Amino acid sequence: MKRIALWVLVGCLTAVMYACEQIPEHGLSADQIVEKNVAARGGLDAWRKIQTMAWVGHVESANAPSEELPFALALKRPNMTRFEITVLNRRTVRMFNGKQGWKMSPSATGSSEARPYTMDELRSAHDEQVIDGLLIDHQAKGIEVALDGIDKIDGHSAYRLSAKLPSGVTRHVWVDAQSFLDVKYDREVRGPHGPVTVEVKYGDYKDVEGLQIPFTIESGVVAAGKSDKLIIDKVSLNPPLDDTMFMRPGSQGRRSSVSVNAEVSPPTLSRPSP
Repeated sequence: MKRIALWVLVGCLTAVMYACEQIPEHGLSADQIVEKNVAARGGLDAWRKIQTMAWVGHVESANAPSEELPFALALKRPNMTRFEITVLNRRTVRMFNGKQGWKMSPSATGSSEARPYTMDELRSAHDEQVIDGLLIDHQAKGIEVALDGIDKIDGHSAYRLSAKLPSGVTRHVWVDAQSFLDVKYDREVRGPHGPVTVEVKYGDYKDVEGLQIPFTIESGVVAAGKSDKLIIDKVSLNPPLDDTMFMRPGSQGRRSSVSVNAEVSPPTLSRPSP
């Protein structure tokens, strides 16, 4: 009996210790959660020094004609982006220079023509916070952050923060209660049958020159129940990125190719011919 009682006691203590590990810190304000999040990700000063970033990896999607689709993403402050993905040896490109955006995809004949972003795509691109996300330096970006509550994300407690952007759009960011790293955020986009919510999850954080960066990003429409997964193979911080790589193809003064970094400049980051 004593042996049984001892094992019961050990089991109870283990359960209590496990519960304590899962209970988030109570009484934290939104500002304190953001402060811990910024520190966990590498610190405000370190992120402010990052002016450009490049990712190289592949996309895993159940809806794709092949299992892995190579991609390259180039980011430049304040909110320039260039995303390239290759499907069956054909490259699709989306670029945004901070004001205007264009998209290119090969036709059946193999030719490509730059088409401007739609109004919805422009609004979404203007709202994106490239490089460091919604929480880091949010006051300087004009983003209001408030604590909405605590949820369970994949079995772990996470603070749910609402982030109101200067455009008036409100998004939600979930911060893990133990690591204080971003684990999820959502945004509303316009679908063919009306607004839908897109959910983005972050995982597999790795240290890149002192910064914590997720190497797995999973996204999908909540109602659809399916998601695509971006697997990042390499990250480059502050590579030289000329503004012309974010301009409309065929614009005056553009270069035929743009080198990102010797370590992460795959052929997909060369500019396509107009």
